[in-house]
Amino acid sequence: MKNRSNEQDSEVLDITNDFGMLYHPKCALVFYESDERVSETYVEYFDMDENGNPLNAHPLTVNEAKNLAKKLNVQNRKEKEFLKPKGVLSSNILSIDNTENGKVIWFTESGERELYFVKDLNIPNGTAKVPALLWCADKQHLKIYALDDDLRPNENTELFHAPFFNVNSSGSVCMGTVNARIKKSSSLEEFIETWEYNFFNSYFSHLMFNHNPINGNCVNLWKELIKNQKPFPNDVLIKSNLKLKNLL
Repeated sequence: MKNRSNEQDSEVLDITNDFGMLYHPKCALVFYESDERVSETYVEYFDMDENGNPLNAHPLTVNEAKNLAKKLNVQNRKEKEFLKPKGVLSSNILSIDNTENGKVIWFTESGERELYFVKDLNIPNGTAKVPALLWCADKQHLKIYALDDDLRPNENTELFHAPFFNVNSSGSVCMGTVNARIKKSSSLEEFIETWEYNFFNSYFSHLMFNHNPINGNCVNLWKELIKNQKPFPNDVLIKSNLKLKNLL
C-alpha cells in the first residue's frame, strides 16, 4: 500500500519513511575482571569522538554511573508502558500479548470509512460502508479479516476474507512503503489507532497473488458502494476456513 500523503503521479520514490532513527556513539564502557578466585571488577569509561573512536579513558565515576542508571530506568519504564491501556479496557479488545514485539487482536463494528485507491483501479476515493472487521497485529505486521455481524467474536467465530485490495489469502496486509511507526511506549489505544489509521489512510492498489477476496468483482463492488452509499452486502464475503481461536 502507498501512503495517502504521497503524490500519486510522482516518479520519484520517497523512501524517507523507511529510515529508522539514527544513533551516534557517545561513550563506551569496558568491564575488566581479575582471574583471582574471588574476582574483582573494574569499569573504565571512554568518551567517543565524532568518528566513533574511544578517547579520554578513565574509571567510571559515581555521577556517570547514576546517569547510566537513570537512562536504563527510563527505558525500562517505557517498555513496561507498551500496550498498557490508558483506562478501562474497551469491549472490542479480544486478546493482548504485551511482550517485546506485542500482539493485539480486536474487532470493529460495521460502519462508514474513508477509502483511497490508486488511479489505475478507476475507483473514486470516498466514503463507503465496510463490514465488521477483526484485526490481528504486532509491531511490524497486520492481519485483517471480515465478520458477518457486529456481535463480539468468541473463539469459535468464523472469519471471512477481508474484502479489500492489498490483503492476501492468509489475511496478511501488504503495507508497501507505509511505515507502521509503532513506538516502544505505545499504549494499547495508540497501537490500535495507529494500525487502523495506516490501513485506511493508505491507497489500495492491487489484488495479492490474484486472490479475489469476495464473490464477484472487487473493483465493481467498491465503485458501487462509494457511489450508492449502501450497507456492505455481507453475502459477498468468502469464508477463510479460520476461526478466531486459530489466531490466539
